[in-house]
Amino acid sequence: MPARFDDILIGQVVTLGVVAVDPQALETFARAFAPGWETDDGAPDAMIFALWSRLEAHASADWPQTKRLGVDALRWARNPPAGELLRGRMTVMGKDPVGDDKGIVIAQHDLLDEAGRLVFSCLTRSIFAR
Repeated sequence: MPARFDDILIGQVVTLGVVAVDPQALETFARAFAPGWETDDGAPDAMIFALWSRLEAHASADWPQTKRLGVDALRWARNPPAGELLRGRMTVMGKDPVGDDKGIVIAQHDLLDEAGRLVFSCLTRSIFAR
């Protein structure tokens, strides 16, 4: 990701990294946060969101992003099984400067499975330093 808001390009795709659906974590998560969920059905939606959140937080740690304004249009397409490797990506959909020192970036985030199928997507609005 570029070091400044003004260098971010609409249509730019940024890799967020990869994460596996760990079988033990799936069991623990389902037991604690999704009572009644059968782990044979794959990762529950809340765990998928948590995996995306972890990928995004790690990837954006060095970005000039100063604040997350919103996460909208959440969509779950499938529940990946234990052991599945998920790949995260972010696509810049729009940007708007707000004064001389910041701007808003609107982005679509996707989690894809090993076959490239959509698992989860959402839209974010974030403030980036200029």
